[in-house]
Amino acid sequence: MNEIIKILLVEDDPNLGSLIKEFLEIKDYKVKLAVDGIEGGKAFNNDGYDLIILDIMMPRKDGFTLAREIRKIDEEIPLIFLTAKSLQVDKIEGFKIGADDYITKPFSMEELFLRIAVILKRSIKKENYNEIITIGKYKYDISKQTLAVNNSLHKLTSKETQLLALLISRKGEVVSRSEALRKIWKSDSYFNSRSMDVYISKLRGLLKEDNSIEIINIHGEGFKIIY
Repeated sequence: MNEIIKILLVEDDPNLGSLIKEFLEIKDYKVKLAVDGIEGGKAFNNDGYDLIILDIMMPRKDGFTLAREIRKIDEEIPLIFLTAKSLQVDKIEGFKIGADDYITKPFSMEELFLRIAVILKRSIKKENYNEIITIGKYKYDISKQTLAVNNSLHKLTSKETQLLALLISRKGEVVSRSEALRKIWKSDSYFNSRSMDVYISKLRGLLKEDNSIEIINIHGEGFKIIY
């Protein structure tokens, strides 16, 4: 994996939080440590992450509440609950919210690392396609980053490839601006938002040879592709 994986760690125990952060950074992850649910929510809203680790019992805002808020914005970002609560009812609640894993304290750092690696591997596979996808008159090869129509072959940039793949994976559904920016640009800043608009225009231009394909702007929400 060439890109640096960004992890948001929300843990109110300063000693444990620092230990996990240092350990994961040794493993080449970039880690943002937040000390409670309020701070964790602000970090999530201000930056993009590939995975989130949440303690449950925290002051000001607990992990379950923060997870529900995150899931309203991003349904797919991997979530790991890290907690001292081992009751079955708590684990069930965590998975109902949409957790990918649930690790009970105490735990080994190597176990946490391996669980993270498995979840990220599964997440990356889910977002990538191996086959060539047909979009109207076009043949779209994600692995080669090409879009072919008639006798023309267009080479796409990495962001064009990721943005088109995201739209196709949710065909007919609205992809929110915030989700696209976090997944692809890793930040929903004003500058990145304007950059995304440019890429949307480029994709529309590349797909203009088939009038049945449309990338529609849903005002105040995001975009959706129909074909």
